Amino acid sequence: MDYTKNASCPDSPTFEFETAESGVRYYCRQMSAVFSRAVNARAWDENGADYIDFLSACGSLNYGHNNPAIKARVIDYLVRDGVLNGLDLYTVAKRDFLRAFREIVLAPREMTYRVQFTGPTGTNAVEAALKLARKVTGRRTMVAFSNAFHGMSLGALSVTARRQTRQSAGIELADVVRLPFDGYLGAGTAELDRYEAMVNDPSGGQDLPAAFIVETVQGEGGLNVARPEWLRQLAAVARRLGALLIVDDVQAGCGRAGDFFSFESAGIRPDIVCLAKSIGGIGLPMALVLIKPEHDQWSPGEHNGTFRGNNLAFVAATAALQFWRNPDFVRSLFLSATRIKSWIDQLVAELGASDVQARGRGMMCGFAFTDHALARRVAAEAFRHRLLIETSGPYSEVIKLMPPLTIEPDVLEDGLRRLKAAIDVVMEEDQLALPARKVA
Repeated sequence: MDYTKNASCPDSPTFEFETAESGVRYYCRQMSAVFSRAVNARAWDENGADYIDFLSACGSLNYGHNNPAIKARVIDYLVRDGVLNGLDLYTVAKRDFLRAFREIVLAPREMTYRVQFTGPTGTNAVEAALKLARKVTGRRTMVAFSNAFHGMSLGALSVTARRQTRQSAGIELADVVRLPFDGYLGAGTAELDRYEAMVNDPSGGQDLPAAFIVETVQGEGGLNVARPEWLRQLAAVARRLGALLIVDDVQAGCGRAGDFFSFESAGIRPDIVCLAKSIGGIGLPMALVLIKPEHDQWSPGEHNGTFRGNNLAFVAATAALQFWRNPDFVRSLFLSATRIKSWIDQLVAELGASDVQARGRGMMCGFAFTDHALARRVAAEAFRHRLLIETSGPYSEVIKLMPPLTIEPDVLEDGLRRLKAAIDVVMEEDQLALPARKVA
């Protein structure tokens, strides 16, 4: 069904959205179906048409839609009249989460982070991290990177790279130094070393920074992956300058890039880690800031948020963490990621490395088109094949595959077939249009 036809008619399924909702709507403009139910990696619209989800609510549904184990815990908690919002009061649900997080995530990795519950979204976690870094160091300057995305509130916007996004703030966003991310126009560790030298030079023109903030895999920036050696050098530079290292693991964490934390393979220990999205287990809003104990210098109430005590999210998150006790789950992540990488490599071989380049890591993979417009056309055609998928990158040139970590192998194959069918349609149209473009 074409949901975009006659959208202004009161009988249209999208009439209420078109007339009552703000024009800031984004995803629904690319994927205009009205959805009614979803299970794991499948979703159905109100007419019963089935879709495969390679979007996972932008990574907030790593364990899929309505995972039965998590859902059962949530329903049971509601039936038993469990506390829903506890601010920062002590509750059984929070204690259970903290215990599970320590036993399943932190202790096996010999990590001793303190856990701060912020407001419910990733940008809340980033705001808290930036604020704390400035408090701990007594400095103002933040170092951020090209193609970074950290959120839409003012502090997070200041360290976000995209010009159009930053301009939406409507005010000057100051106290940020921008460095090239690993691989940006050929950049590597030399740029980090040069910045360090400039800070240490009395005439270098650079103030001592409070912190470096980085995504190890840049989601919105185009699935750019930082090499382990670059991350290690970044951590070393931060340490030598007396600055904190903040890793924004909001999208790449919780197993999306392979390990639970995306920085594990680099062998680094950030001073502060931001988690959100899938830490909420089943799509419930929840965000955390992980703080090395020596940097936990908050005064009571110095940073807060009304919904930092979302106990229903604590229950769902505790249930979701149980997946990480299961070796079969961890192995399935590896198998799914390997299959996606193999499929992308085959696509690159078929279309040519000059036209398509592989991007990403783990189950946060994709491919970039040299002809930027092709990615948006492929995403639109994929929706017509009932596949939910998005683009990323500065020119929306990257097709971004983020299916649930729990996706069944046969559903994954079906989704890949639908995506390939969409690519074939677009490439065939492009070839047919080529003579006309040459004439023009």
